[in-house]
Amino acid sequence: MVITDPEWLRTAGPQLRQIYTYWRDRCRDGRPPRRTDIDPIDIPRLLSRLIIVDVVPDARRFVYRLVGTKEVEVRGFDPTGKSVAEGFIGPTREDALGWYELTVKTLQPQYDARPYVSTNGKWINDETLFLPLSDDGVTANRVLVFASNSPNNRKRG
Repeated sequence: MVITDPEWLRTAGPQLRQIYTYWRDRCRDGRPPRRTDIDPIDIPRLLSRLIIVDVVPDARRFVYRLVGTKEVEVRGFDPTGKSVAEGFIGPTREDALGWYELTVKTLQPQYDARPYVSTNGKWINDETLFLPLSDDGVTANRVLVFASNSPNNRKRG
């Protein structure tokens, strides 16, 4: 597998470019990094928006392992330990789960910058990056997620 810089990287916000570059630099032989390759000490300014989701072999499918403080604030609750189906923020459950499924299936970064009204009624105007993590280099066992306010997205209204 070859990880090439995607087209959207040119217009992504600075924090998203930073987390993507950090992730890419930790890829090994074209394979996604392991969770142990990601060290929070390296990216302290990004931690509040960082999410780690476990890929589990049961009906829950995706479970929040770690949710940064800014992400908890946006949701109005801490979804740590819950399935993404229960604790997602997005236009629909299917949309949220679809980004995780695509990330796991392709082992490639996925980028979403579409503004939306979330299920909690808040207008969300950010860009979100889904990054696969893989202990064996073949199967994604976690997804690293980063959301940031986007300077490139249009404002509501």
